[in-house]
Amino acid sequence: MRTQSSTGEPISTYRHITSFTRINSGTIHFALPSQDMVLVALETKYQKLYAKIIQQNDTSITYHGVDAPGEMHVKMLQNNINTLERMFNFVTKIHSTKRCIGTRQILSEEDEMQPNGRVFKKFKMGDYMWRNFIETEFAATCFGRGLRELGQQPRQNIVIFAETRAEWLIAAHGCFKQNMPLVTIYATLGDEGIAHGINETEVDMVITSHELLPKFKTVLGITPNVKKIIFMEDQLHKTDVTGFKEGVQIIPFSTVIEKGEKSKMDGCSPTPDDTAIIMYTSGSTGTPKGVLLSHANCIGTMKNFCDIFKIYPDDVLIGFLPLAHVFELLAESVCLLTGVPIGYSTPLTLIDSSSKIMKGCKGDASVLKPTCMTSVPLILDRISKGINAKVNAEAPMKKAFFKFAYQYKTKWVARGFLTPIMDKIIFKKIARLMGGRIRGVMSGGAPLAPDTHEQIQTCLCVEMVQGYGLTETTAGAAVTDKWCMEYGVVGAPSSVNYIRLINWEEGNYRVTNKPYPQGEIVVGGTSVSKGYYKLPGKTGEDFFEEDGQRWFRTGDVGEVHPDGVLKIIDRKKDLVKLQAGEYVSLGKVESELKTCAVVENICVYGDSTKQNTVALIVPNPQALDDIAERQGIKGMEFEELCSSPVMEKAVVHELAEHGKKCKLHRFEIPTAVTLCKDIWTPDMGLVTAAFKLKRKDIQERYKNEISRMYAS
Repeated sequence: MRTQSSTGEPISTYRHITSFTRINSGTIHFALPSQDMVLVALETKYQKLYAKIIQQNDTSITYHGVDAPGEMHVKMLQNNINTLERMFNFVTKIHSTKRCIGTRQILSEEDEMQPNGRVFKKFKMGDYMWRNFIETEFAATCFGRGLRELGQQPRQNIVIFAETRAEWLIAAHGCFKQNMPLVTIYATLGDEGIAHGINETEVDMVITSHELLPKFKTVLGITPNVKKIIFMEDQLHKTDVTGFKEGVQIIPFSTVIEKGEKSKMDGCSPTPDDTAIIMYTSGSTGTPKGVLLSHANCIGTMKNFCDIFKIYPDDVLIGFLPLAHVFELLAESVCLLTGVPIGYSTPLTLIDSSSKIMKGCKGDASVLKPTCMTSVPLILDRISKGINAKVNAEAPMKKAFFKFAYQYKTKWVARGFLTPIMDKIIFKKIARLMGGRIRGVMSGGAPLAPDTHEQIQTCLCVEMVQGYGLTETTAGAAVTDKWCMEYGVVGAPSSVNYIRLINWEEGNYRVTNKPYPQGEIVVGGTSVSKGYYKLPGKTGEDFFEEDGQRWFRTGDVGEVHPDGVLKIIDRKKDLVKLQAGEYVSLGKVESELKTCAVVENICVYGDSTKQNTVALIVPNPQALDDIAERQGIKGMEFEELCSSPVMEKAVVHELAEHGKKCKLHRFEIPTAVTLCKDIWTPDMGLVTAAFKLKRKDIQERYKNEISRMYAS
């Protein structure tokens, strides 16, 4: 049946409908919006099939998406865009003078007196300064040639160790143009992690930044091969290049570009099978592994992303996640491909209230007014808690009205309607936090709690897209689409990928389980990596080929619903069997409990000889103060509250109440906690650079506390 408006426009173009007038000859006629309930689509997830079964037996089941390739995917095939170099050359011809990458001006750094008498350094900031596509491509070409002039050769590894910024992307594409594999290292890693990546890949040239350059005064002592360091300059301060190891050249980024401008060196185009990136995984279970990502892998994931997202002419992305993470790098690459300008930011300058923004000065989001952003659950959880804290601080009447509005909106959205009047009165005010124009948020890197997903989508008035992938699958595996009304799922297989479930007998996950097939997730397709750098044994263990297709065993456990949508339900390495025989997925429990107001970070521990779990919690100071006040405790410092047995019992009660709301089983909810005074950072060695828990390290550090909790 065809659907169209009274003006003849098809409903499939996302028109808003409020009332149907009549049905005639298979056509639905309707009136335009005049009320607060607006039907957005006749086709919901309950009618749409997202993936089909292409292989099935008693031990495995394989799915592939049903949607045809999108317009940009087809263009890439037609124009033989099979490397990142060809991609950038192609889009530069199309978008030429359009804005490409932007950096916010820092006018000055000044002392600002705080209400408590302390003085903090704050930035006085100006507008965004933009390079267009021609200027960006030229800078990348010159940088690549400049590296050749300094002695770097094609197919010779080079390390980039820097924060996310415009120069990072320029440097990366300069390397791609000369077929130099780019080794990415997180900016938050400690000296040993940095040295491991540099030494294992045998590089003699490193690209870093003004802020991170001082680290090399010690790192160079344990990286004997490094002979040249290129640093990205600071806007305000001159870089101190003294005090480094003798014989090591320290070279400004701008000098490399100047060398390239004068160079007659030809480019060295890569092939699709050449390694584009050696990307180190975050190492949650041991030493970080270098994942080999080819140009074909990257192009495959870009096709996936293009098939999911609708791009509009006025779209702008705000970039602040680490570009050393494959998810952000590929998301920004899609922006280049589709002509979406990227304005760079940092967590310290993102919003008006960020720690480095001077009073009276706007944050980056307020100035840039982005329409799209990428994020990770850690950041979205914090935004969610910030919204809750602000609502809870309001007067009872306002709080009650917000609760009514929230329930009203979620009820009608679940039925396929929009609520524009309620959005305008209540929710658009919250959306102004990110500039007021955000329409799409893509979350990746870890599972997003359903409550957080719903709240961000509801309160920020955005399309919330959740993706599933790993560094080993170049971030591509599965992505939700905007019509999917179910929270807690990660979508159907992406267009160039296959999702397979394989029985995992130990966890009782089988493809024959009812109501949904379950098993370990294995990802196949163009985006699957060639393997691990210098680790043939581990590569053979985790990767395999079948009928010319590359596959990766993820270690994640999932189930596929009848519409073909995947849900992550467990992690093989996170599974603990308690004394009474119950299985507990530590990662799942942590994901749910992280949405509790008092939890800033959490590590749940289960001993197979015990009947219960316990938890190590980094508490939110404000939420801890609120609990203390309810307990009648006043005048105690944060450290004293963390050591208080009364507070530990009160937090256990908070977790129990929150766990019930999240529908956790009784045996999954920790019965004892330790409140940790220290924030877990990568420098402490307790979390990875992507802030994933290092369980073994946490358990070793807090082994006495774990023993005390079980003894109690």
